[in-house]
Amino acid sequence: MTETTTQAKPRKLIPISQSISVLPTDTARIYNYIHPILILSLYYLYFPSLVADPVSTLKNSIAPLAHLQIIYCIVCLPPSKGSSTQSTPSTTPKKVVQFAKPAAKPPATLASRIIPAILSLLLSLSLSAPLLTVILILFGAPLTTHFWHNLLCATHISLLGVLPLFYVHGVDGRIWREISGACLPFDEVWGGVVGVVVGAWLGAVPIPLDWDREWQKWPITIVTGAYLGWFVFRFAGEYLLRGKRIEFD
Repeated sequence: MTETTTQAKPRKLIPISQSISVLPTDTARIYNYIHPILILSLYYLYFPSLVADPVSTLKNSIAPLAHLQIIYCIVCLPPSKGSSTQSTPSTTPKKVVQFAKPAAKPPATLASRIIPAILSLLLSLSLSAPLLTVILILFGAPLTTHFWHNLLCATHISLLGVLPLFYVHGVDGRIWREISGACLPFDEVWGGVVGVVVGAWLGAVPIPLDWDREWQKWPITIVTGAYLGWFVFRFAGEYLLRGKRIEFD
C-alpha cells in the first residue's frame, strides 16, 4: 500500500488595499501641487537655524509642519471609512478575485474630515513617533547624548509619512499588515512614505565622511534626506509608479 502525503502550502496574504486618489475638486487639485512646495520652502527657511541649533529648530518647526499636513489631508485626501467599506476578496484557490464597484456616495463634508485629521495627528505623535525613535536607535543613532535629536527627527518623519497613512487607511488591521510588509500599491501617500524611508537612509551617508561640515551633525542629513525623498517619491508614486506594488522575490 502506498501512502500519499500532501503538504499544505502556506497561505499568501491577498492584498485588499487600493491606490488612493486625490479628491475630485479644483481646490484639492490645485493645493495638491502647492503643498509640497510649501513644505520644502518651510524646510529651506529653517535650514540655517537647523544647522546652528538642531533641537530647538526641529521642535519649533513641528507645529507648522503639522498644520500643513493636516490642511493637506483635509483638502486633498479622502478620509478612511473603516474596514467595513473595504472589499475583502475570497481566499478560495483557482478563482478570479473581483472587486465590486462601490456605490457612489456624497462627498464628505469639511467637518467629517477635520476629526479624522486630528486623530491621525494624535496617532502619529503618540504611536509612530516613539516607535520610529526606537528604530533610529536600533539602527545606530546615539542614545544617551542625542535622545531629543532622535525623538524630534522621528516626529518629523512621522508627520511627513505616517500622518497621511492614518488619515486615508485608518487603523484597519489588514491594511496595516500590508503597510508593515511594504505591500501597498503606489500612490502619492504611499510614495511619500517610501520616499521618507529611502531619503532618511541615504541621508546617513554623508555623516561619517571626513568633511568637517556643520551640516553633517546628527540628525541634519537624516531629516534633509527624509524631506527630499518625500518630495521626489510623492510625485513618482502618483505619476510613475501608481498602482504598482513592491515585489519581494
